[in-house]
Amino acid sequence: MPTLSDLVARHATTLEPADLEWLHLLVGDWQVASDLAFADLVLWLPTDDGDFVAVAQARPSTGATVHYDDIVGSYAPEGQRPQLQRALDESVSQRSREPRWFGAYAVREEAVPVVRKGRPIAVVARQTNLGGTRTPSRLELNYVESADDIFAMIARGEYPAPDAPTGPRRGAPRVGDGLVRLNSEGEVLYASPNALSCFHRLGALGDLVGRSLVEVTADLIEQHATVDESMPLVLMGRAPWRTDVEARGVALSLRAVPLMEMGHRLGAVLLCRDVSELRRRERELITKDATIREIHHRVKNNLQTVAALLRLQSRRMASPEARDALAEAMRRVATIALVHDSLSQTIDESVPFDDLVGRSLRLAADVASATTHVRTTVHGTFGSVPADDATALALVLTELVTNAVEHGLDGRESGTVDIVVQRDGEHLQVEVADDGAGLPADRGAGTGLGTQIVSTLVTNELHGSIEWGPREGGGTSVHLVANLRSGRDAPGL
Repeated sequence: MPTLSDLVARHATTLEPADLEWLHLLVGDWQVASDLAFADLVLWLPTDDGDFVAVAQARPSTGATVHYDDIVGSYAPEGQRPQLQRALDESVSQRSREPRWFGAYAVREEAVPVVRKGRPIAVVARQTNLGGTRTPSRLELNYVESADDIFAMIARGEYPAPDAPTGPRRGAPRVGDGLVRLNSEGEVLYASPNALSCFHRLGALGDLVGRSLVEVTADLIEQHATVDESMPLVLMGRAPWRTDVEARGVALSLRAVPLMEMGHRLGAVLLCRDVSELRRRERELITKDATIREIHHRVKNNLQTVAALLRLQSRRMASPEARDALAEAMRRVATIALVHDSLSQTIDESVPFDDLVGRSLRLAADVASATTHVRTTVHGTFGSVPADDATALALVLTELVTNAVEHGLDGRESGTVDIVVQRDGEHLQVEVADDGAGLPADRGAGTGLGTQIVSTLVTNELHGSIEWGPREGGGTSVHLVANLRSGRDAPGL
């Protein structure tokens, strides 16, 4: 389905960027109006050739829909165009005298001009399904009256509010969660049953009608509790913001929709939702994330302690072979500690591998040879690597760089190790090449412990392959292919 921006670019090339942004703001916040009006909303945009095209639509969650099929991208029916055109030309809402029939049910239609800075730029069709019409309840009457105020604001260019919160927010209240109507002084004119239940759970007693909501809420908040500075403005309906109120273990999410007329505030619609369980789960997740980070941090410290002990032990060894073996073990432990250091600094179970590999390779090159100046370069990017694969991949690269320095560049004053990375989704290809002496003709890549570790990790942990070969122009080139874990664990793989 084409997006709003796509349809505007295709059918209304003269629309200003600021007008398009206004339409985006409206569509991003018009579900409230749709639910309050029990009506489908269709945003009709006048085209360059004098027609109208549907660029967005919303269905009510509080009542029956009119359009069971999506109509975005279609042109206005012949019988609806005159009403849309009058609303656009006169900048006044146009309501049909007689309902229009959609198959077996009648629909009441109203065309509301979308005005920005005194100029109509589009039309919202408000379409109410009249099937099963009955005497409206007090709740429904308050819903519709609130919707009428909002549509009147749309026609005057006072809705949506540019400073209203944008983007999704977990736990944001909806119309059906609870509605409170306020007058210009912040006193309650009406509270839906769900809204009344929310404030009763917070600790309020009795009915709310006629009482100042900000005073009622202030009496419920504990004396030393942290309070959002925007809370009084939201509770009085003075700002189109969101806030949370917590008391006695209950958390309410509140959102205000100020109702304006020619710049003067008439009152407000306050939406509320009990988000106590959501906030409890969020706190649990935060605690678990902190615990995981602390575990990784402690593992890193323990591994660094092990590496320090190996270093001390190697200094006491008389045999050069024993010292070298302990030094290699120390380097491998230090590499694993680097992975856990990266994990302890993030809440994600993945590692920004480019930062880690730079430190790891410098460490490997420095430890492998104290007499040879080795320059390591990385071309390409590893990106984010799952934690389950990060340790194995870091060890493999460290071993390959170490082998290149110890065997390929041994006896030289300087040398270069190049790492070339290509990544396609979870498929990773790495080439580690040096400009050293090349592979021994009699034994190829060798059968040492480092080579065995690399082959085992690549095959069993990274589910890939590795090949050693001569580098063009001299030296050794190692080609590594790895399939990272999220790709292997995907359904069907």
